[in-house]
Amino acid sequence: MTQFGFYFNQEDCIGCRVCQVACCDRNDLAPGVTFRRVESFETGAYPTATVYHYALTCNHCAKPACVANCPSGAMQKDPDDGTVFIDYKECIGCGTCVKSCPYGVPVLQEDKGTSGKCDGCKAFRDAGQNPVCVDACVMRALEYGDIEELRAQHGTAVSALPILPDPAATDPSLAVDPKEAALSEQYKPFII
Repeated sequence: MTQFGFYFNQEDCIGCRVCQVACCDRNDLAPGVTFRRVESFETGAYPTATVYHYALTCNHCAKPACVANCPSGAMQKDPDDGTVFIDYKECIGCGTCVKSCPYGVPVLQEDKGTSGKCDGCKAFRDAGQNPVCVDACVMRALEYGDIEELRAQHGTAVSALPILPDPAATDPSLAVDPKEAALSEQYKPFII
């Protein structure tokens, strides 16, 4: 089976959040709900303090905790491309997926009575297009495709960072070219 996922070039990300806005717009999300969010972190101290950004969305894990724990079977893994998606007809809005995901990706959509999350813009991909976040990124810091091909293309990419949970639990389909500061264990959220 092919496994699709995201590549993120953290060196190029400027934290503009256009990917986040595009995702919200494409999915017609209520205020405060997003399937992709940009988080900022700081490391070091003056005069060597550094800020970096991380664009977080579903990692379409090889072993997704959200799928394993969904009581209704609504959270599923596509057998063709490995992406994780929600069958909204089956979702009961219980929030088990929200609590199960170590990355904090699924969200409860109170206005719809269901959970929600990134599906890699399946409708766009079926039409031969990229996920909207990829095309919206002004710095071209995001790519989407077969995760093994992306890892081979970006040989220095990693799937483990101090800000992320241990990848051994879910085997995320993620490749990140990190900023040097993002490899530091000494970080804290940077509120903009």
